[in-house]
Amino acid sequence: MEEVANNEPAVKLKKLRTVFMGTPDFAAENLRILLAFEGAEVVGVYSQPDRPCGRGRKCKPSPVKQVALENGIDVFQPLNFKDQKDIDELAALKPDVLVVAAYGLILPQSVLDIPTIHPLNIHASLLPQWRGAAPIQRAIEAGDVVTGISIMKMEAGLDTGPVLVQRALRIGHNDHAGTIHDELAKLGGICICEAMARLQTGAYSLKPQDDAIATYAKKLEKSEGEIDWNRPAQAIHNQIRAMYPWPGAFFQWDNQDGKIIRLNVAPGEVSEEETPKIDPGTILGEMDGKLAITSADKIYLTPEVKPQGKKAMDATAFACGYMKACN
Repeated sequence: MEEVANNEPAVKLKKLRTVFMGTPDFAAENLRILLAFEGAEVVGVYSQPDRPCGRGRKCKPSPVKQVALENGIDVFQPLNFKDQKDIDELAALKPDVLVVAAYGLILPQSVLDIPTIHPLNIHASLLPQWRGAAPIQRAIEAGDVVTGISIMKMEAGLDTGPVLVQRALRIGHNDHAGTIHDELAKLGGICICEAMARLQTGAYSLKPQDDAIATYAKKLEKSEGEIDWNRPAQAIHNQIRAMYPWPGAFFQWDNQDGKIIRLNVAPGEVSEEETPKIDPGTILGEMDGKLAITSADKIYLTPEVKPQGKKAMDATAFACGYMKACN
């Protein structure tokens, strides 16, 4: 039987009017990818107000604002949505969808009710695992080997809404918060485009989260970077990776002259060598091109340390300059 060609034009799906809300680099990468998606028309971008930064304390636009301006998109920067005029301004954009990624504001229900379809959030974990502010760091700190992206319909609870799209990402043994952040930022952009495509056709489902297995990723504090070398080396490795590049992992080292120096430690590796019977936190010197530090069980090898107020130093430079171990 001969096949008959179908020359009828394909049904052209309506572009979804989209308002994007986000602030840091993670969200900026999401926005770049979304802007290339043909199924969405980004009609406005919301970002946190410009913050003073640097020595001159000059206000600098957020990464998301910079991407929006580069693409000729109107940017809105309300302090919050307590003023009705800010809510009305958003409603006037007539969005089908709100896309929110690391915006930095808790949105009231009056805002979540504005889009005609859904408000969506790009969250950097496999919900209901690691709800909250620091999902990448908490996953690494806990020693998780898998994380991912969840595209969730926003509701009043903290990251509790039903999930539309979810994709996993492996956490390598030597991955740190910086590398996983960059990979998830790209994956987040891919996932939000997939979610938007499903909304276009109406062929999608929302999967409720199981609250009974939820975990919480509390906000990072600088003090959490302090290393307790009395812990096992693998737990220390997870902590250092989770805190890199911010806020950084550190400890107070008592040098040969009796001076206490704060040292920031870069992610390294756990040696097969067991710790000799000396105090944990003792710097043994250079080993296999890295700086060897004792822990509760194994020796930890870091490629570099940064004394407070100084530049980062590799093992040879540190041993030579601070341990008087030059050949």
